Amino acid sequence: MTNSSTLRIKLRMAAYLTATLVRQIGLAILLTTAAAAQPAEVIVATTGGIYDRTLKEVWFEPFTKATGIKVSTVSATDSEQRARAQAMANAGQVTWDIINNVDIIAESAQNRSFTRDLSVFCEQFRPRKDLAEKTCNPAGVRITFNATLLAFNSARFKGIQPRSWADFWDSVRFPGPRALPSFNDPWRVFAAALLADGVPAEKLFPLDIDRAVKKLDQIKPQIQLWWRTGDQSQQGFRNGEYVLGMIWGTRAAGLKAEGQPVQVSYNGAFMLADTMQILRNGPNSGGAEALLKFYLDNPSVQAKVAERLNVTPPSLDAAAMMSEAARANIPSSPEALQAIVKHDSVWISANQAKMLDAWNAWIQQ
Repeated sequence: MTNSSTLRIKLRMAAYLTATLVRQIGLAILLTTAAAAQPAEVIVATTGGIYDRTLKEVWFEPFTKATGIKVSTVSATDSEQRARAQAMANAGQVTWDIINNVDIIAESAQNRSFTRDLSVFCEQFRPRKDLAEKTCNPAGVRITFNATLLAFNSARFKGIQPRSWADFWDSVRFPGPRALPSFNDPWRVFAAALLADGVPAEKLFPLDIDRAVKKLDQIKPQIQLWWRTGDQSQQGFRNGEYVLGMIWGTRAAGLKAEGQPVQVSYNGAFMLADTMQILRNGPNSGGAEALLKFYLDNPSVQAKVAERLNVTPPSLDAAAMMSEAARANIPSSPEALQAIVKHDSVWISANQAKMLDAWNAWIQQ
């Protein structure tokens, strides 16, 4: 073989080896990129029960199908969520991505200290005319509007039915065991007591805590269930632990869906917004943003969530997709809006500690 032939063979082999090496490097890069692009899990804290199941089935699972990003949930009360989030932030080991508190708590200085400012994220939704004011705000995304209201057993009260907080306090006309919430957010119980004591709704704030406590003394012997979670309020109704109580609209809707004889009154109800907040330094902030964006970009998902939970969605387009019967029962119906109390979120946030101290002192007596 001539030297020139040998040279050509060596050159071809070198070219082949080079091409093979390039392909291998390219494949390695592709596999590395694909591995890096694999979506991570998003961890969301919810209050459990029907609320958790609804979010999973209607929102989280379709999101996973569309994006490949898995969503896992942990259950905790509002107060437990903020306490855990604060502890994780203090320890520098944040393992959740999203917590879910009502708007007043979400916008408090404490929550804002360990949650991300979403001002930049929210810019993309500013042109949306269908979204309620402050749906996306620096503190978080308001996913539903829900009422805390008076619920009663309609089988127990077949004639005149209780419709106000004054009726709740009237154990002569409306006898039977009662239920009230007892967790780290007592302002609604104080407000209900003041309404029952004759304070006009438009003059509730600032709350007269001493007057509220005196009014609560009158009803305390009738309270058989001090519930801490929505599940407890539902089970208490099923078991007959109470026939008249203050519960969340979502939980009343769940009881109705079961065929339980529960009716509600929006007279003196308190409407708040469930707000999802992204924790600072969470494991998957990008996935958390994608999850919230998916919700706001899909009014049909909002409509299904709202219909199942008997709440108001943030989008007018979503509300229009709900059945006529469902729209008639949510807190945005004309009758309900007229009866709902307008709360002072600034005062409530500034006086959380004061109210909690007063509540703890009273409940332990």
